[in-house]
Amino acid sequence: MYVAVKGGERAIDNAHRLLADARRGKRDVPELTLDQISEQLALGVDRVMSEGSLYDRELAALAIKQARGDLIEAIFLVRAFRATLPRFGSSEPVDTGAMAVRRRISSTFKDIPGGQILGPTFDYTHRLLDPQLAEGSDPAEPATAEASEAPTPRVTDILRQDGLIEESPVADDDSAVGDLTREPLNFPAGRDLRLQNLARADEGFLLALGYSTQRGYGRNHPFAGEIRFGEVEVFFEAEDAGFAVPLGSVALTECQMVNQFKGSATEAPRFTRGYGLAFGQSERKAMSMALVDRALRAQELGEDVKAPAQDEEFVLSHSDNVQATGFVEHLKLPHYVDFQSELGLLRKLRAEFNQDQPELREAAE
Repeated sequence: MYVAVKGGERAIDNAHRLLADARRGKRDVPELTLDQISEQLALGVDRVMSEGSLYDRELAALAIKQARGDLIEAIFLVRAFRATLPRFGSSEPVDTGAMAVRRRISSTFKDIPGGQILGPTFDYTHRLLDPQLAEGSDPAEPATAEASEAPTPRVTDILRQDGLIEESPVADDDSAVGDLTREPLNFPAGRDLRLQNLARADEGFLLALGYSTQRGYGRNHPFAGEIRFGEVEVFFEAEDAGFAVPLGSVALTECQMVNQFKGSATEAPRFTRGYGLAFGQSERKAMSMALVDRALRAQELGEDVKAPAQDEEFVLSHSDNVQATGFVEHLKLPHYVDFQSELGLLRKLRAEFNQDQPELREAAE
């Protein structure tokens, strides 16, 4: 096995050269620039930043280019780079209530303070191919919109004022926030680690789990209380200054799901919550995350854990696309010794079977 790998070094080098050539494609086609990827494939860049857990549009665009558009491979590249970076500390919790909103919708109330802001979305488009895009023509009338600076209180805060929804869980100020990138995941996991895991999780996996909860595998058919996308300022506590200083803004998508009533003999019924947060405009990811977050709170809320989306170990252990890819794709590596061992054992068992069952052997012959 190892001799075969060593003997294939030249072949591997040639495979790398072929990959570089395939990545470039036809030389009479202009090469993609990072600005083109960042600006025109923005949603792919947003996904790579979220699941790669590194907010850097240029690096995410570079990873997509290097990976030939394979987003999971690009996520792997970004995570590998992130692991080489020094860490200086943690930012202050971002205030999404102060977000400069570019898109904001709610399916629970038609009229909400600050208004519904449709923003850039596929939601209202016809799913028909646009031949004009093949011609490379720009829109006849460029559309621009500034982020709304108007106060936009969260819909869940409006419900909370009337006691109609549970309080948003607040972490203990004295307890350290877990770091999934530096500490192994253990069970049971706190909600801080669960949300970190879901934020880095594969979008398709979360989408399937979220869909399953709506079909009855988890008693979870919520309302989208609010989905908002925009820029949020990030602050960092500077030791030398003695106060938090602004580092800049990041684009985020936040989703608050409003779920079924919950009550008890001593507590009035009220809605419960599911929460999702992702880099960039990542609505499908944030919504799926919120659905799964609520499903994973089943035990906390006194519900029976019966569905896959409610099983913490199942969800958190299988949601990471880098780990999943590695485990699936390792099957492409040489397994000659293992297979020969299995093959030898199978032949031995068949020989013993034929000796014990001569009549079956004769019928087969």
